[in-house]
Amino acid sequence: MRAPLVGAMVIAVLVGATPAVAAPRPDLSAADRLPWSARQLGRQTLPERDGWAAEGVGTTGGSAAAPERTRVVRSRAELVAALGGDNATNATDATPKLIYVAGAVDGFEAPDGTALNCADLADPAYRLDAYLAAYDPAVWGRVAPAGPLEEARVRSVANQTRQTQINVGPNTTIVGLRGARLTGLTLMIDRASNVIVRNLTFVDARDCFPAWSPTDGETGNWNSQYDQISVRRSENVWVDHNTFTDGDNPDSAQPSYFGRPYQVHDGSLDVTHTASGVTASWNRFTGRDKLMLIGSSNTVGPDVGRLKVTVHHNLFDGVLQRLPRVRFGQVDVYNNHYRLGGDGFQYALGVGVQSAIYAENNFFTLDPAVDPADLLYDWGGTGLTERGSWVRQGTGRARPVDLLAAYNAVHDPDLAADAGWTPTLRRDPVLPAPLVPLVVNPLAGADRLPI
Repeated sequence: MRAPLVGAMVIAVLVGATPAVAAPRPDLSAADRLPWSARQLGRQTLPERDGWAAEGVGTTGGSAAAPERTRVVRSRAELVAALGGDNATNATDATPKLIYVAGAVDGFEAPDGTALNCADLADPAYRLDAYLAAYDPAVWGRVAPAGPLEEARVRSVANQTRQTQINVGPNTTIVGLRGARLTGLTLMIDRASNVIVRNLTFVDARDCFPAWSPTDGETGNWNSQYDQISVRRSENVWVDHNTFTDGDNPDSAQPSYFGRPYQVHDGSLDVTHTASGVTASWNRFTGRDKLMLIGSSNTVGPDVGRLKVTVHHNLFDGVLQRLPRVRFGQVDVYNNHYRLGGDGFQYALGVGVQSAIYAENNFFTLDPAVDPADLLYDWGGTGLTERGSWVRQGTGRARPVDLLAAYNAVHDPDLAADAGWTPTLRRDPVLPAPLVPLVVNPLAGADRLPI
């Protein structure tokens, strides 16, 4: 009887969405002129029991914002002003605030509206060609870069951080109007609990000044700094119905230096530094490399007992790794659709140190070359609960697959079959995995809500 109910739910949601032939757009100069649907959506709070962000007091964001803290923004300067007025101190502004994003907001936009590029943010003493010549392992060796050029790179990073990292304070809702985009920026949610981010397309949070890390792996790696959303030292954060992409600047198009890809992007949604109580729902991650890192260090310490995250009804489409990668946290991963394969694919679920992943009724659509045994990766963990997974490989028929058994059959050491906990914070019954693509594909991502 569950399938008809699901079909009815999908039809109801689609009927409620904005029609293809939209009515004339209203004047968005003031929030009180927004359509009723937008005003209602902005005031929505996380439903009860909807994942770890519903724990404790729940997540209400800026639903209580007064009229003077309810804004429509169209530029970086307006976004910073709506968040409190000073990007350096906005993270401490706990006044409830409700922010609607209209159109494209570009992190590389100066206060006067002119467009900036990486050269504008570079320290005068930094040049990439000089950096490459100085720290080539054949010349410098395999030790960390040091000296004037590395110091100039670090100063350049500080310049970019001040420009493209947008600091969000507690008790905030940021919701996109139809077609809203945040490009070239990071939403930094640090020590800022009770935040909601919905219906936004995040594009190309590029790092102008990646760091060469010669001891990262056997041959070294380039590492970038900026996530699209970073959640640190915060609780009760709901990230819902967003789209994450690198747009026309994918890492696959970057050159290689020192024999390694010059990677200019970091994560889509990282939860680190003792953050906890996060629900990521109905998002679309497309064409990216690193997606979701939960826990940033193997060091046993403050993260123990934290990093509790729920990941449900998301579409992971043509992405390569960290879907998610977990350390320490109790992470509930259910009813997600994974469309995976192609050059560079690495793994889906990363089982890290003291992680406790509970993965249930997820659906995996795989290229023929992807072995279901490689959907899990052991990053120093000991086990997980994995149940109800279905796989469609190439043009074959969908079938149930015990991913843990497949992994253990070809990898050593084995991962145990019990994460040590059972999720209780789930708003609705878990869908059978074969129904997940039918529900998630049309409804996940930005511009699917009736706004």
